[in-house]
Amino acid sequence: MNRTAIFLASAAVLALVALVVGMPRPMNLVAPPTPVANSSPPQAFANDGSIKMTARLSHPYVGSGRSEAFVTVDLNGVEVPGQSRTPVNLALVIDRSGSMSGFKLQQAKMAALQLVSQLKATDRLAIVHYGGDVKSMNGVFCTEENKRSLIRYIDNIWDEGGTNIGAGLTTGRDLLLASMSDFKVNRLVLISDGQPTEGLQDSGSLLELTRAIRGAGISVTSIGVGTDFNEDLMQGIAASGGGAYAFLQDAAQLSTIFQKDLNQAGTQVAHDVLLSFKLPEGVELDEVLGYRSGVTDRRQVTVSLPDFSAGQFERLVARVTITAPAAGLAFDVAGLSLDYVDLLQGKPVHSRASLAAMSTDRADVVFAKRDKDATVYAARAQSAVNTQAAADALKAGDRARAQALLQQNAFFFEEAGKVAGEGAVAQDRAEQKQWNEQFQKATSDDEVQAASKGAKRKARLDFGLQGSTY
Repeated sequence: MNRTAIFLASAAVLALVALVVGMPRPMNLVAPPTPVANSSPPQAFANDGSIKMTARLSHPYVGSGRSEAFVTVDLNGVEVPGQSRTPVNLALVIDRSGSMSGFKLQQAKMAALQLVSQLKATDRLAIVHYGGDVKSMNGVFCTEENKRSLIRYIDNIWDEGGTNIGAGLTTGRDLLLASMSDFKVNRLVLISDGQPTEGLQDSGSLLELTRAIRGAGISVTSIGVGTDFNEDLMQGIAASGGGAYAFLQDAAQLSTIFQKDLNQAGTQVAHDVLLSFKLPEGVELDEVLGYRSGVTDRRQVTVSLPDFSAGQFERLVARVTITAPAAGLAFDVAGLSLDYVDLLQGKPVHSRASLAAMSTDRADVVFAKRDKDATVYAARAQSAVNTQAAADALKAGDRARAQALLQQNAFFFEEAGKVAGEGAVAQDRAEQKQWNEQFQKATSDDEVQAASKGAKRKARLDFGLQGSTY
């Protein structure tokens, strides 16, 4: 077989691998004449306020023609050494439906009591508890005298009734609105162990309610306890509410989560955070993996992000399709705009950055110049899509499909390891193996629900929702 035939066969194998794992499918590439040195890929930076933006492209060099690449955007809330926690206007909304009876409600009440002890006289707290109906204590500043009243109120919460999440959210919102003009930070924390059975019951209506609450200047954190709640709904509430999401199989962990969310809310540096992708002719956005971006225009998409606290980190990975110009030309791939209200500067901030690539007809350049970190991030985000689907398949009783999806993830990390080195993905591969084993061992309904919810929490982290996942 001559050299040309060998190369054509190799190019066909590379194209097949690219089709499976979402790597660029080189077109019209010629055989490499010489080795190519690997250098640090270009990155784009923007640091105009309380959030630093860093963007990178998985493939700074692409083959002429049509191929696929990934845009990674890292966002870091600025560290504020020595900053004291900002006073918070807080509403704690507790599910006290019949399914919370016993240990769960006892732990929720104990966690609420610990939260009260951590609040300062400059903080304001309202308590809401709901079953089929809603009861509440108006927000009060947490002076020592008011803390005693809060403690008495919490002690007298008893389980009863159905699950009216919508009414709980609405009441919490109203109590916060009554005093939010005195605060920079307004937070509603929802805790539930079940699915809505009264009032608003469809996810669309509840998410629309949460978006309206956020639009009024209140962020919403959702905490699911146990194995019976609707994790997709609770994650959606956190996403549309701009807060954080937590899955706790054990209610005894609530006090730790309350403390973490209080600290995060009290050190906020930015809210109303929006990241926009604007793509030039020849580039189309396929998906922002793991985010509810609602891609309708493949050339311009805006993603709503959580409120940012000091030091908070979030990552987005977007898959794009590139139709590159003739070899040897530089071209724009993505324009990025980050907009938010900077709480430290007290004004809106608009940050911009852009990414570009170079077209080439050399296969060795395309593959040697790949960004190692961005390749690993893309593998994680792609695996998270499968992990979510595997969790749903497990709940539906389709174990074969669930295991096949998790096994496919091993291939993503194997390919990423060839670029970034095995050490860069060793932990990822070990975690995938552990989830596969956990899925296989899950036999009872509780075990299946717990495995599914845990896997979806893991997927959020792999998508890049790191600071907003507890």
